Amino acid sequence: FAYQAFCEMQGIIWKKPEYTIEDPMIRAPLEEDIDALIVSTNSKRMATFLTCIKETYADPGEILAAEWIDLKGNIFSIAHPVKGHNTGEYEISGELLTMLNTLPKTDKRIFPTTYSSLETSFLYIRKRLAVKLARPQLTAINFKSIRHWGGTTIAENTNGNVLIVKQLLRHKCIESSMKYIHAKKFEPKEYEETTATTIEEIRNLGKGGWTKYDEITFNQVQVHFYRRPKRFTGQSNNLYGNSENLKRYSYKPT
Repeated sequence: FAYQAFCEMQGIIWKKPEYTIEDPMIRAPLEEDIDALIVSTNSKRMATFLTCIKETYADPGEILAAEWIDLKGNIFSIAHPVKGHNTGEYEISGELLTMLNTLPKTDKRIFPTTYSSLETSFLYIRKRLAVKLARPQLTAINFKSIRHWGGTTIAENTNGNVLIVKQLLRHKCIESSMKYIHAKKFEPKEYEETTATTIEEIRNLGKGGWTKYDEITFNQVQVHFYRRPKRFTGQSNNLYGNSENLKRYSYKPT
C-alpha cells in the first residue's frame, strides 16, 4: 500500500499484487501460567502491570499510557486506546487497587517507563520461571497473550457471545471480536441445567448467565430449560475483575 501511494505520487504505472492477510492463530495461555508469572516477579511495578492487563483485558500499550487521573476509586479508565479500540471503564478488584496505591506517584503516568524496558524485564522473569518450574510453555507468553486469555475466556464463558466479547475488549470492529469465537464446543456433560416456570425465575436465570435452549408445556405449565457451562459459576475471582463475574459486567463504554 505504501508503494502504491508512492507510484501514484510519482505517476508510475504498476500492478499491485493481490495479497490476503491471514490472521494469526490466537494462542491463549492458561490462567495458572499467567498467575505464576505475576506471583514470581519481585517487582511490584511488573506485578501490577500484568494484573492490570489481566483484569481489564487491555492492550499493554493502553496500560502503559494510563495516568493516575484515569484511576478513580476502583474504576480504572482506558482513556488512551490503541488503534481499533474504544475507550472504557473497568471495575477492578480490591487487590489490584491496593497494588496500584502502593506504587510511587512521581509521574502523571502510572507506569512511567518504556515498553522495551518492561518487556526486557518480563522476558527475564519468564525464562527464569520456565526453567524453575520445567514448564516451557511459559516462554510463549507475552503481554498481549494475557489479553488473548481474556478474550477466549469471555468467549468460552458466554458460550460464544460475540457482542459481549466486543464490548469487554472494546473492539470498534466486530470482525476483531470474531477471532476469539473459536473456543471449544461444550459437551452436554459440561453443562449444568435448570428449569424455570415463572417470569421471576426466568429473569433471575438471565441475570445469572443461563441460556435458554428449549421449552415444553406440561400439565398446562410452560417449562423453560436453561443451561450454562460449568465454568460459568462465578468461582474465579479474576474472570471479570471481581467475584461478581457475570452478575454484572465490570466494564462500561465511555
